[in-house]
Amino acid sequence: MEISRIYYHPQFRKSFFDLSKEIQKVAKIKIILFKNNPFTPSLKTHKLFGKLKKHWSFTVKGQYRIIFVFNDNNVIFLDIGPHDIYK
Repeated sequence: MEISRIYYHPQFRKSFFDLSKEIQKVAKIKIILFKNNPFTPSLKTHKLFGKLKKHWSFTVKGQYRIIFVFNDNNVIFLDIGPHDIYK
């Protein structure tokens, strides 16, 4: 699947800038990997369930994840952070 464009929800932007510089740097690298192939094995991209069943997630580093939705060939990044973002 080829991603045409990634949109960043305001909540994603806020959460991103609240992260440490180290995690921001890793996230930028992972976003590039994601844009090239959203299902690269190192990202561990997976569909969520329950109240987030229309959402997907991939691993940034350790407990940090990006939650997103597919919208045709575009993606909307909704939030980034530790597992608490699932709540």
